[in-house]
Amino acid sequence: MNRVGSMFTFFFSDKPVTEYESAKRSDTAKFGKFWRAMLDQGVYLAPSQFEAAFLSAAHTDADIANTITAARAALS
Repeated sequence: MNRVGSMFTFFFSDKPVTEYESAKRSDTAKFGKFWRAMLDQGVYLAPSQFEAAFLSAAHTDADIANTITAARAALS
């Protein structure tokens, strides 16, 4: 997971993603499976790992907890 402030995105890679070239080498198929598993659990992420997600004051503690639970399930 890469982040700056409240903006973040997920990359599936065995090496750090620090710029566009390393981002292009990440596993987009794994991201797709993760994205679909999150969507199936009601967590709506951007459909591309090249897009950013944002955490905001509109997200409640319950929203965050549900997202963490969904991510754990999606990654298992």
